[in-house]
Amino acid sequence: MARVVAHLGRPETPQEAADRKAESSRRYRSSKTFRNLIAALLVTVAVVLVVVAAVPRGEPAPRPEPDVVALAADLEGDRGRPVLTPSLGEGWRVNQATIEGSGGTQAWTMVYVRSGESGFLRIAQGFDADEAWAGQLLDGTRATDTTTIDGIEWNVYRPANPAGTGNIDYALATAAGPDYVLVYGDAAPETAALAAASVTSQIEQLREVP
Repeated sequence: MARVVAHLGRPETPQEAADRKAESSRRYRSSKTFRNLIAALLVTVAVVLVVVAAVPRGEPAPRPEPDVVALAADLEGDRGRPVLTPSLGEGWRVNQATIEGSGGTQAWTMVYVRSGESGFLRIAQGFDADEAWAGQLLDGTRATDTTTIDGIEWNVYRPANPAGTGNIDYALATAAGPDYVLVYGDAAPETAALAAASVTSQIEQLREVP
């Protein structure tokens, strides 16, 4: 006997029964698909959490310091003249040591940073350079006075606008034979003097280069 539909007040026709069953199946499939999607998302999130939890957390390994002495030795062979190898003592490490500049003056430049603290100091040997090269690196700053360190006279620079010179607020510069040496950064003048003193013998050798 045909099923009486309450809202129709009569038995449903075969077509109405087929439509009802089709709609019911559609809703069931839609509901099942949504549940499967939610379940898949939950599984994915769980997998990601497990992977993240399994990754070791430790600090990244520190980048090895450039070997200034070895690099300088190679450069000496290429340039046929002494190449600077400064020493700033404990608490400072070499962050970079490379040739900078292209198309113009090239410079052997080393960047020293203080371990665990802010502050940096650059020591640059401008090949076949002069005082004008130093002024360019210091954004046109002129020397304010001079100081003598280990018998070497150095020009002293105090940039009035460190923000315009890459946070450089103090610099020392001197001629070294065919080259020009610049010690500059935001370190204390005493630290710059220490770096300058550490290359005294090499500057004297450069001044003997014909």
